[in-house]
Amino acid sequence: MEKIRKIIAYKHYFEDFLSKQPQKVQDKIYKIYKILEAVETLERIPSNYLKQIIGTNGLYEARIQLGSDIWRVFCFFDEGKLVILLSDFRKKTQKTPGCEIDKAAKLMKEYFESK
Repeated sequence: MEKIRKIIAYKHYFEDFLSKQPQKVQDKIYKIYKILEAVETLERIPSNYLKQIIGTNGLYEARIQLGSDIWRVFCFFDEGKLVILLSDFRKKTQKTPGCEIDKAAKLMKEYFESK
């Protein structure tokens, strides 16, 4: 697959999370990100991979599932083609916890203010 967009991590949050995961989980996360890099338009990314978080200003969650385990990695777009990976967590409830969304929104604001 040809890369359409570049994916980068903001600060250390994503790397810290990823380094603590088993190799199978890391492999699944990389597979999802290869798909996100290759899809041409935001409208064509299937919602089972990337979903906008309602009530936020452009915050998304990348959705990773391996067996019955579910992970979420928050991200957003900058300049159309750049996905910034923020905080992440292992999902244990049906609804994404508000404190996790607030943390990601704060990091997104910090990112844009530091540009």
